[in-house]
Amino acid sequence: MDDGAVSSDEELREGDDVATQDSQQRSNDRELKDQLLRKFGSHISSLKLEFSKKKKKGKLPREARQALLDWWNVHYKWPYPTEADKIALAEETGLDQKQINNWFINQRKRHWKPSQNMPFAMMDDSSETFFTEE
Repeated sequence: MDDGAVSSDEELREGDDVATQDSQQRSNDRELKDQLLRKFGSHISSLKLEFSKKKKKGKLPREARQALLDWWNVHYKWPYPTEADKIALAEETGLDQKQINNWFINQRKRHWKPSQNMPFAMMDDSSETFFTEE
C-alpha cells in the first residue's frame, strides 16, 4: 500500500542528488572565480591599491603642504582661494579639491586672525566706486 510516504532509500538518493549538485555548483563557482582572476586580476589589484591609498589618513605629502603654505603666505590677508586657484593647486599638488578645501578650512581655523577692521576696509575699497566727485 502506497500512502505517499517516501522510503528512506528514496530520501538517501535525493540527498545524494542535492549533495552532488552542491558539489558541482561549488566546482563551477571555483572555475569561474579562477577565470575571472586570470582575466581581471591585475585590474583588481590596482583598484585595491588605489582604494587603500584613499582611505589612508594622516598628513599630506610635504611638497603639497609646502605649495599650500606658499599660497597661504602670499594671500594671508584674505586666504580664500577662488575655484581657479583650487584647480591650479590641485594640479600642482596632486591633491583633490576636497583635500584642498579641508586644508584651507583647518588652516584658517588654526592660524588666521582676520583684523577687526577688515570688513570696513573691504567696504572702503568698494565704496570708492560709488562716490565720485562731481
